[in-house]
Order: sequence, then C-alpha cells, then structure tokens
Amino acid sequence: MTFRTFAFNNVIRNKRLYAAYFLSSMFTVMVFFTFAIFAFHPSLNGDNMNSHVSQGMYIAAGIIYVFSFFFILYSMSFFLQSRKKEFGLLMMQGMSMKQIRLMVFLENMLIGFIATIGGILLGIIFAKGILLTAENVLIIENKLNFYFPSSAIILTFVSFMLLFFFISIFVSYILRSRKLIELIKGNKKSKGEPKANIFLTIIAALLIGTGYTVALLAEGVAVTIVMLPVITVVIIGTYLFFTQLSVFVIRRLKKNENIFWNKTNMLLFSDLSFRMKDNARTFFMVAIISTVAFSAIGTLFGFQTYVTAGVKITNPNTFTYQTEDYKEEEVAFIQETLSKENIKTEEAKTILHHYEIEKESFQITKQSDFNRFAKLIGENTIEVQDGQLLAVKYEGLPFGQKKDPMDATIKLTSGETMQPSKMIESRSLPSSDFYYVVSDNDYKKLPAPTEEMYFHAWQATDGKQHVLDASEKIASTIPVYKFTSAEYQTYQINKTFGPIMFVGLFIGIVFFVSAGSFLYFRLYMDLDEDKQKFKSIAKMGLTKKELKKVLNRQTAILFFAPITVALMHGAVALTALSHLFYYDLFKESVIVLSVFLAIQVIYFFIVRFFYTKQIKSAVQ
Repeated sequence: MTFRTFAFNNVIRNKRLYAAYFLSSMFTVMVFFTFAIFAFHPSLNGDNMNSHVSQGMYIAAGIIYVFSFFFILYSMSFFLQSRKKEFGLLMMQGMSMKQIRLMVFLENMLIGFIATIGGILLGIIFAKGILLTAENVLIIENKLNFYFPSSAIILTFVSFMLLFFFISIFVSYILRSRKLIELIKGNKKSKGEPKANIFLTIIAALLIGTGYTVALLAEGVAVTIVMLPVITVVIIGTYLFFTQLSVFVIRRLKKNENIFWNKTNMLLFSDLSFRMKDNARTFFMVAIISTVAFSAIGTLFGFQTYVTAGVKITNPNTFTYQTEDYKEEEVAFIQETLSKENIKTEEAKTILHHYEIEKESFQITKQSDFNRFAKLIGENTIEVQDGQLLAVKYEGLPFGQKKDPMDATIKLTSGETMQPSKMIESRSLPSSDFYYVVSDNDYKKLPAPTEEMYFHAWQATDGKQHVLDASEKIASTIPVYKFTSAEYQTYQINKTFGPIMFVGLFIGIVFFVSAGSFLYFRLYMDLDEDKQKFKSIAKMGLTKKELKKVLNRQTAILFFAPITVALMHGAVALTALSHLFYYDLFKESVIVLSVFLAIQVIYFFIVRFFYTKQIKSAVQ
C-alpha cells in the first residue's frame, strides 16, 4: 500500500468527521460558483444597470471567498483536534511528524478537490433553476438563459484549489511542534473545571446591558453615531458572557443541591462545567456569525420595505403630474396612454400656491381643493371656518422641518392675522412635511403667491393590472420629476435593490450554514469520549429513557444557547434600525428571525438523530 493510498483510506475511515467539513466546503464552493455564473452571464454585461449587477456579484464572490478561507481553516482545526490520539498511535508505529504532516496535506487536498468538483457539478445541475429564480428576484430586462459557464468553472476551480493548497500547507505547518505524549493523551488530558472571575462576570452583564440600552434608546442619526461603540461593547460582552457569566451561572446551579441532585441534572451540569472552556469559543463565534447573518438580511429586507412603503405613503394616487412648467401636450399624452391601456380613472387638478411666511416658504391651499383630493384617495373631508387656519402634517412621515408649524402667523390682505388652531394628518396633497388649509373666502384674501405648482392626479378605478405598463410608456416620454406612479417607482426600487437583496441573502445563508457546521464539529469532536462515558454510566443503571433525555438536553444547549443570544442581538439591532428610519420593522424582524430559528430547529433534529444513534450503538 502506497502512502497516497494510506491517506485516501484515512479519509474514507473518518468519513463521519469529514462529512460536515466536506459538505460545508462543497456548499461554499457551490455558492461561489453560483455568483461566478451570474458575474459572467452574457445578459449581465450589457447596459449600465446589468453591469452593476455583475459587479455586485463579483464583490459578493470575493466576500464569500475570504470568509471561506477562515471558515475552512477553523473547520480543519476542529478536525485535527479530534485526531490527536490517532496521530500519536501512528508515531508509535514509526511514522515521523514529517510523514503525518504530509498525510494531513494529502487528505485535505483530496477533500478540497472532491468538494470543489462537487460544488461545481451541483452548481451546474441547479444553475437553470437558480437563474430562473434570480431573473424574477433581480428584476432585469433580459432573460437569464442557461449557458455553459466555462469561465466560472475555471475561476472557481483555480480559486478553491489554491485556497485548499494554502490551508493544507498552513495546517501541516502548525502540526510540526506536537509532542508524542501530547498526541497519545489526545483529549483525555483534563483541562480542569473552569472558574469564573466575579469581576469579569459583572462586566459581561454590564457591557451587554449597556450596549442594548444605548442601541434601543438612540433615534434618528444618533443610531449611526453609536453603532460602532455599541457593536464593540456587545461583542466583548458576548465573549465574556460565554467565558465568564455562563460559567458562573453553571457553578451556582451546581451548588444548589435541589437542582443538582434532581434526576439526571448531575450529568448535565457536570458535563457543561467541564466543557464550557471548549464550548465558550465555539458559542461566541456561532453567536457573532449568526448575528451578522440575521442583521444583514434583516437590514436589507427592512430597508427595502421601508423605502417601498415610503413610496406608497407619499404617492396615494395611482398617477400624478406635478410641475411648474405645465404643458398641455404632456397631460394629453397621459390621458391618451391611460385610454389605450383601458385604465379608467377619477381625476382632480389644482394649482398649489406657496407663500412666504416669516422668511420661509409654505404651501397654503383652500378647503375645496383639499376636500376634492381627499375624496379622490378615500380620506375624510374637512370643514374650515373663516378666520381658522389648519396645519396639515403629511401622514406617515416624521416632522422634518426646523420650525414648529403651530408657531406660524399668516397675514391676510385685509390686515387680519391667523394662527393654526389645530393639526391633522393627511396624504391628500403633496408636501415635503406640512402645509396649511384655509377657508375658500380667506384664500381669496391671501397676498400674491411666491411660487405656483400645477398638480394633476388620477386614481385608477378599473384596469389596475395595466398600471405598470402605462407608467413605463408615460415615463419614457415625460420626465420623472414631473410624472410619478407609486407602482412604477416601487418597480424601479425593487429593480435596483434586487441584486443587493440577492447578494445579501446568499452571504447571510453562507454565514449561517458555517455557524451550524461549527456546532456540528464541536459536538462530534467529543463523540468517542461521550461513547465511553455513557457506556460506563449505563453499567451503573442509566436507563435508555434517561440517556435520551440527557442527550437531548446536552445537544439542545449546544445548538440553542448561542442561537438564542444571536436572536437577542439581532432583535436589538433591527429595533435600532427601525429607530433610525422612524419606521416600525417589527413584522420584518419577526419574519427574518423566525425563518432562521426554524432552520436551526430542523438542523438540530437532524444532527441530534444521528448523534443519539451513535451513542446508543456504543452503549448497547
């Protein structure tokens, strides 16, 4: 048997441990290859918009590639830790450290080669489906037809073979200083029960509490100012939480005899306390990586919702034409296009007047105009008495003006003055923040306006399915600063935002899958030790039901302790985001966090099934 054959057999014999490493690597390759397919697609290398999509894919592929290096390197370190004893036995049989390093190098290159080929093949198999999905998500003009991605294949193969090559060299290099006695003992060498520093324990609680408080209290621009300090504080607090605070809590629970001696709690707490030093780093990394995934996708999803909702709020009418430079032919073209598309509408028009009040320009309209446009969008009409001034805030938007609208004083040509008596919210007429309404009689007494704006609105009553087509035709002729349509603007936003959302979603998924892989490695690193431990305990009378209960709780803590912390971090981050936009993102936050939690639950049940099966087979 040659040395290469021996290395190959080692991979086959350790397929259980290599499974997660291999599958995660293959998935990472497939995602990178998918982005390469998009980046090199002929349809994305034409116009300006599509070239931006292509550039975005290149950037995403670069981010995934850099992250892949650290992820695969970290995964390899887990794997090597579990094989210490095996390396020690090989050295006793006469194998030199140089040969062990060569064996690890060959094994890793073999796994890397198979994972790269497998990722590319899976990418090609699912390419058509991914392209069809992307075609709808990205909202691009040209169809993303299937093509043979030769450039993407070459780029992916060369990139990842180089990545595995450098990782293999690095890993084999760090093995050079291992001593035989250290390898023989493997993971049997006790690290001792970790102890918590009470000062650092308090610091952990204070850091996380302070970070949460500042993030939740900040509003508007202040959110961006405190973002970096809060992230730094919470990351440090999270590390101390797992290394100090969790150890402190476990030790306190162990000292409580009613809890510790209750049924199988002794096994659970003893195992947790001795493994917390090993678990803490994994928990910390999983929590932070998962938080990044939650926050990235939640932010993108929330921002898209915020922007599109803002468009619908500010454009309650189906179509509007607003300009200082009024042209009859443009209005006629709009009417003609709506008629050709069989869109029936109700319409209203007026001239909006702006007046200078205390050196500032404000819009003032009369009651009849306000009511006419209010009816058009289904709002309640109002009644304004002579001598009364009503302030109107644009519904759904926060105040952005420097001056309180209730402090204004309007002087009529008759010499009378008026001040706002109350404020209401409405979307009937366009405004950047607020405007005023007076009675028709008082409107005639206003001085000459400083600015006039023609405003014409149409509300579709039939043929709404053709609104987007009509909007595109109108927008191709009339400038966008004159003509607006909520549906058309939303379409344009989604068209621009689609690639960003698509890229963010993929990167978030890669991060989350990586976090799950770390948990898998952490669990299976101690499998042989757990087999021996539960085999010994079973001889003392541990029943199958009790064994299952212990394993369930042990695995659940491993999977859900870091993910719970990540969900809390993610919820706070998305709440802070809503304070930045002054927009409630509760629904979007719940959707994103619930989806990730559901995926984690499914992953937990799958891993627990195979892990429990392994332990039970050793105990029987």
